Amino acid sequence: MKISILLPYKENYSKNYAGAVSIFVNGVNKKSKFKKDIKVYGNTDYLNYLSNNYINIPYKKKIFKSSSKVYVKNFINIESKRKSDLIEIHNRPNYLTFFKKDNKRKIVFYFHNDPLTMNGSKSISERKFILNFCDKIIFNSEWTKKRFFIGLSNFYFNSEKVDIIYQSTNKTSVNLKNKKKMIMFVGKLNKSKGFDLFGKAVVKILKEFKDWKVLIYGDEPREQITFKHERLIQHGYQSNDKILDSFKLSSIAIACSRWEEPFGRSSLEASSRGCAVIVSNKGGLPETITDGIILKKLNPTEIYKNIKELIINKHKLKRIQKDSLKNFYLDNKYSSKKIDNYREELFNKKINVNKKNLRILHITNLNERHNGRLFYNTGRRINNGLLQLGHTVQTLSDRDTISRERKITDFTGAKSLNKKLLEIISNFKPNLIIFGHADQIQNETLTHIRSFYPSIKLCQWFLDKMDDFNWSINRNRFSKKFDFIDASFCTTHPLAIRSFKKHRVYYIPNPVDKSFENLNIYKKKFFKYDLFFALSHGVHRGSLKSGKIDAREILLNKLVNLNHEIKFHIFGIENKQPIWAENFKNELANCKMALNLSQGLALKFYSSDRLAQLMGNGILTFIDIKTKLNKLFSNNEVVFYKNLKDLSLKLNKYKNDHKLRNKIAKNGMLKYQKYMNSKIVAKYLIEKTYEFNSKKKFFWENK
Repeated sequence: MKISILLPYKENYSKNYAGAVSIFVNGVNKKSKFKKDIKVYGNTDYLNYLSNNYINIPYKKKIFKSSSKVYVKNFINIESKRKSDLIEIHNRPNYLTFFKKDNKRKIVFYFHNDPLTMNGSKSISERKFILNFCDKIIFNSEWTKKRFFIGLSNFYFNSEKVDIIYQSTNKTSVNLKNKKKMIMFVGKLNKSKGFDLFGKAVVKILKEFKDWKVLIYGDEPREQITFKHERLIQHGYQSNDKILDSFKLSSIAIACSRWEEPFGRSSLEASSRGCAVIVSNKGGLPETITDGIILKKLNPTEIYKNIKELIINKHKLKRIQKDSLKNFYLDNKYSSKKIDNYREELFNKKINVNKKNLRILHITNLNERHNGRLFYNTGRRINNGLLQLGHTVQTLSDRDTISRERKITDFTGAKSLNKKLLEIISNFKPNLIIFGHADQIQNETLTHIRSFYPSIKLCQWFLDKMDDFNWSINRNRFSKKFDFIDASFCTTHPLAIRSFKKHRVYYIPNPVDKSFENLNIYKKKFFKYDLFFALSHGVHRGSLKSGKIDAREILLNKLVNLNHEIKFHIFGIENKQPIWAENFKNELANCKMALNLSQGLALKFYSSDRLAQLMGNGILTFIDIKTKLNKLFSNNEVVFYKNLKDLSLKLNKYKNDHKLRNKIAKNGMLKYQKYMNSKIVAKYLIEKTYEFNSKKKFFWENK
């Protein structure tokens, strides 16, 4: 993996006057597993570079041309020859626009300052561009990250594209017994850094405590703030190594910035060397210490009071010093590992998950608005299976959401649904999203999920009948998500749909669930009716549609006319309204046998979910042999018929043969409950989506 790091223009990657970004980059690179493949690019007038892998970009100032533009274009020219796999750009968001045409390399951007003050990230549109363009965005503190997302959706805030990697330093052993009575300040000697507040406080301390000294490292040619005392020693600018050595000997360090400092390197380094650190509550400064003092007020009196407390209370001073050392974790090895991890993730699409405990978002129609009429549905069965497997499941009922959210500005409710989905993802952070139909989830939303949460797996299941001809509308609904989905599942066998051959499409049976299908009808001895069948003109409609004729009605009327001795119990024809939920189960329990009959021509393995309700409840079920379900069930588990005459003969046979009828019904129920229950179907969805290698084949595979 070739990695190129582009520093800000005029960032001093030199031991003579190294900037904070340079120190960080150099420190983590030394610990990186990719250090031999990294090149650092920058521009500085200083020599004595921090590392040998640094390349100073040749630069000649051109009149009327932006220095940054020339600098970046020179880098791009160099890159055209090196051809890196990954480019990491630090702290200049306006550079990113020059890389728009480069789609061959991964781009990572690092924010070291407040994004809202930097050219290229001030506006919402600029920050959206960064989010969409970059493969990864790194912030140096939680504070910096929060600033970037002001005015943006929470969906982006928790995106996998985004991470916080704190600046770090090298770790070293520190003997607290060697600590001297010294107080340190490191940074620009200006009011923004609070140097004036610090100076007033420590002069007072030095007058009161004669055995203490103050060390000051830094300069500021643009602002003259002077404090004089014989034990206040100003060292000016010094190398980072010398500052770290001084921190090892000092007892107290102060970082009292007035401005919202994005991170604060001096307080980090002081903590790493066992100083008792006092920081102001500004920007990311509180994030730089694990143990220390955060000032409640920012003024000389408050600083003086806290320093004095540490000097007088030696136990408190030693405790903070000891805890700072013990709890310090932001060393270069730690940050470098985080950086190397995202580098590998960008090029390695293999996702490691705990398959026994997934966070799953299941989006399907749970029919809440129908007040229990459609409670017994496949979505709930699959949901039950996921829960039985031990997974954490969040549900989103898509059609209920649409129904509730319709308004003038969102006529269909789809905008609200898609927004809600993205917000759930941001908060719940699922490992897997399962779509059950969910037609109103837009491809734009799926694109967002793929881009900002690449580790999330996506799959869909689909119940409605489909083929390349008569049921092509359903096929088109199903295939709409193919470009975004890891795996798709349907109750029509994929071999019956020629246009699915190029996609990962799998057959699933309609699942049965013991908590739903619990009648055990085969145990009953007395029945009011012989044959049960229930038809509807659409589950969401609930009642028959005036003037509509279902082709199944013709077959049923012929069947009734041929069998006057059979007591039929048929719903959904001749103005006998459909039945649902417990009413369906109650009426089913009054019958000896049931007919499973789906619309249209038979397709391999296709059946509506009525098959699970019939066989799962232990009633003898009759099925058209042209469905080829005889590859899943034997004649000892189901009664298959070839045509209307054959069906009539078999109805009359099993009507009176109670022992054989109940035996077959029981066998069918036991097989369905054992091999095609909701837990097994849910497991199949997961294993195929993640491409887990299952040693044991599922019952219906390769049939």
